[in-house]
Amino acid sequence: MNWLGRYVGKLLALTGLPYLAYLALYAVKRPEGSPIEKESWEPTVSIVLPTYNEEDIVVSKLEDVLDLDYPMEKVELVVVDSSEDTTPELIREFFDERSDPELTLIREEERRGLAVALNEAYEAASNEVVVKTDCDSRVAPGALREATANLSDPSVDAVTGRNAEVLGGSEVERGYRDIQARIQTLESHIDSTFIFHGPFSAFRNDAIVPIDSDSIADDTELALKIRKNGGRVVFDPEIEYKEAAHSEFTKRRQQKDRRAMGLLRLLWRQRGMLGRFGGYGRAVLPFNWWFMIVTPWLLATSVVGTVAISFGLAGPLGAITPLVLGSFVLLGSRERLGSVQPVYSILDTQFSLVRASVLLLSGKGDGTWSIDEELREAFDQ
Repeated sequence: MNWLGRYVGKLLALTGLPYLAYLALYAVKRPEGSPIEKESWEPTVSIVLPTYNEEDIVVSKLEDVLDLDYPMEKVELVVVDSSEDTTPELIREFFDERSDPELTLIREEERRGLAVALNEAYEAASNEVVVKTDCDSRVAPGALREATANLSDPSVDAVTGRNAEVLGGSEVERGYRDIQARIQTLESHIDSTFIFHGPFSAFRNDAIVPIDSDSIADDTELALKIRKNGGRVVFDPEIEYKEAAHSEFTKRRQQKDRRAMGLLRLLWRQRGMLGRFGGYGRAVLPFNWWFMIVTPWLLATSVVGTVAISFGLAGPLGAITPLVLGSFVLLGSRERLGSVQPVYSILDTQFSLVRASVLLLSGKGDGTWSIDEELREAFDQ
C-alpha cells in the first residue's frame, strides 16, 4: 500500500502544479477588467437569436433586446427558428407594429442542429458587428455598448462577457463562474480567452467564418477560429448577462455534460494550435487542455487510489472514505459546504468532463440539446 500512497500523492502534486503556476502568473499580472483601451463606438449591429420551441419565453427575450441601451434603428434582429410550437407567430406578432429593430426571420423546415442554423444566420447578418445571444438568457442593458467599446480596437475581433447572476440561485454554478471569470480575465490579458458564452458574444462581421456543422461548442469554436486567423478574442467582465442553472447533481448533468463534450471535442480537433499563435497557443490552450482533458482523469485516478488505500489499510472500515466522498457530493449539491462550496463547484465540472470524455470515446456523445423546462421556469420568478 505504501507504493500506492506514494503514487496517489505524486498524481495530486502533478495535478496541482499548472494551477500553482497560473496562480503565480495571476499574482504577477493582477489583471482587472478588459485588457482593451475601450473607446465609444456605435456601429450597426446584427443580433442573432436561434430559437426552438420558445413560446413560453420568446416574448420576454424580445423585450430584453429592446431594453438594450443602443439605438434600435442601428440594429437588426436575425432569428433562425426550427420550432414546432407558436414561437414564429409570437415573433411576427411582436414586430407587427414595430419598425425597429428590423426583423429577419429564417424558418427552417426541419431541425438540422444549432451549428447549421447559426451558419445560416451569420450569413444573413448584414451589419458591422454580429451579436449572438440565447433565448434562455437575459442581457444587461449596457452589454452591447461595452462590447462595441472593446471592438473599437481594430486588433479585437470578438468579445464575450460573464454570467453576473445565476437565475434559479444555483450557488454551485455561481461558484464555478466566479472562478472562471478570473481565469478568463487572465487569459485575455495574456493574449485571448478560450471559452465564449452563448448568452452574449459579439463578433466583427468580417471576421466570422463557418463553424463545423456538428459543433456543440459553437460560440467557442467561432472565437477560436477567429483567433486562428489572427484576430484577438477577449473577455470583458463588464459585459453582463443572466443564465439559469441547477445545483442538484443529477439535474446539472444535461447542461454541463453537453458543454463539456463540445469543449473537449473542439480542443482535440484544434490540437495543432498548441504551441503556436502567441500566448494563446503557448499558455491559454495548454492550460485549458490540462484543466479539461488531463486533470479530470488524474483526479479520478486519485479518488480510486484513495479508496483502494482505505480498504487496504482499514479493511471494511475503509468504506468510510467513499461515504465521506458521497456526503461531500450530497452537501455540495445542496449548497451546504459554506466557504468550501467553490471547491465542490470545480469538482462537479471535473465530473462532467470525465463523463463527457467517456461518452465521446464510446461514440454516444452526439450533444443533442433538449429543453429543460425547470430552468425555463426560473425566468418567471
